[in-house]
Amino acid sequence: MYILKPNERTMPVMVYTQDTLVRGEVVVPESVHRVNIWLRTDGAPHYMHILKPQVIVFGGSPLKPLSYVELFFPTSQVIAFHTIPPTDEPVDFDLGETDRMMQTVDLLVGTFVIRGSIRISTHTELATSIEMARVAWISLYDVEISNPYLPQMPVLQIPMVLVNSNHAAIGLE
Repeated sequence: MYILKPNERTMPVMVYTQDTLVRGEVVVPESVHRVNIWLRTDGAPHYMHILKPQVIVFGGSPLKPLSYVELFFPTSQVIAFHTIPPTDEPVDFDLGETDRMMQTVDLLVGTFVIRGSIRISTHTELATSIEMARVAWISLYDVEISNPYLPQMPVLQIPMVLVNSNHAAIGLE
């Protein structure tokens, strides 16, 4: 079993890719104060070191969960990422911003549907906002995560999810 270094800590997270779901405890440096935006920073690793991971790989039936002691997961494959509640990490925006509004969207991430709100300018529409932003990682707030292929999975309620918008389709109803 991995022994944490004095400058490390763990945080329970879920990681979503095109065909995989991972739940475990990611090892992060103590200097990372907000894990919920970690992948957006220059300090993001090439491989996420995850302890006690439970892994589900989609693409066949029946689903068979995999378990490991440790998993080194390529960050480049991550499409969505969040800490597991309860968490006391704040959201990544100023509540006092008056020129922003919440737009409800569905993001399609592999077999998962992530419904939440994205913050955009009050002076533009979603299409213009996401084109102009040109950022890979976007934040979704007050999120519900479901999977139509896993009816036994309850809908997850998450305060904030980080999504790599280069690999997720954004739907409006």
